[in-house]
Amino acid sequence: MLITKTEELAAFCAAHAETEFVTVDTEFMRERTYWPKLCLVQLGGPEQVVAVDPLAKGIDLAPLFELLADPKVMKVFHAARQDVEIFFNLTGKVPTLMFDTQVAAMVCGFGDSASYETLAGQLAGAKIDKSSRFTDWSNRPLTEKQITYALGDVSHLRTVYVRLRDQLQKTGRVDWVREEMAELTSPATYTIDPQEIWRRFKWRADKPRLRAVLRELAAWRETEAQRINVPRNRVVRDEALMEIAHHPPENAHDLSRIRGLSTGFAESRQGKEILEAVARANALPVEECPAGEARRVLPGGLGPVMDLLKVLLKQVCEEHNVASKLMANTDDLEAIAADDKADVPALHGWRRDLFGNLALALKNGELGLSVKNRKVVVSKLG
Repeated sequence: MLITKTEELAAFCAAHAETEFVTVDTEFMRERTYWPKLCLVQLGGPEQVVAVDPLAKGIDLAPLFELLADPKVMKVFHAARQDVEIFFNLTGKVPTLMFDTQVAAMVCGFGDSASYETLAGQLAGAKIDKSSRFTDWSNRPLTEKQITYALGDVSHLRTVYVRLRDQLQKTGRVDWVREEMAELTSPATYTIDPQEIWRRFKWRADKPRLRAVLRELAAWRETEAQRINVPRNRVVRDEALMEIAHHPPENAHDLSRIRGLSTGFAESRQGKEILEAVARANALPVEECPAGEARRVLPGGLGPVMDLLKVLLKQVCEEHNVASKLMANTDDLEAIAADDKADVPALHGWRRDLFGNLALALKNGELGLSVKNRKVVVSKLG
């Protein structure tokens, strides 16, 4: 069923306002825009699945937004982040309540970042046809094949959710998922601060002035990309921003010499605003320039300790059927090896109960690892 009218959408949402859960997915385009363009919303109730056309003439999505905000109805997504970002950009709110089957699958031992196809196959016995994944969802009319594909992303999700929910309740891990959902349900996750965008660059700026220039340039580009609704690199590429930061231009002629920037661009409004951003950064007192990330200085001899912690991590995750990526990463293990009081997720909450305390005991000589019947065994020492 394809919903193209507000009254049809309102009827579906009203009929599902008292249900336990509704599965949700979206199809969107963002290759040519900064903000994702919502092209289709798929919804699944206990007995009905529908596709909602947000591009239909005259349709009002208010009934959908009300359902997403209803705290009595669980909204079930798979790999929710991009879907939630779209709804947050449209409404300023994160859906409430919310459940992500990818997160739950990691808690239930389906490996790191289990795909929807994997879960649908293992839990719902369904085979997903992904041949329509990369079609242009903004073109109208939508084909029957596109709609059938899209509905499959919420129809089998109902069974996946129920099976995962039941497993979580049986194993007492409901709170684990709730804890992991904290980031996905926080509005801060979807709020972009242009002044902090520079930290996303995979590049170590080791001088305060250089960091200040990069911060101003990245903030300008982010704001400009939002204003004209194009991807960041359509405004100025990362490489060009870093080159400008390394060799700050003083005028349009200097700017035009940056690789990838033309004389016309350098003399345009955007070129002028780049020069103004550079000037603002250069005018800052050194003490007001952004601080870089503190370099972690680790004691020598941690290599063997790290190796032992990795073995322990794998053993614990296999024993308890939890994805190792969810439990701890290499940075966590490195921090634990260096400091018993390291502020890492592995030493908080359920992770500490399951792994963190064992890791500290192993590091401090209170546990030993051995092999018995080709399996790693953890034993108390002394």
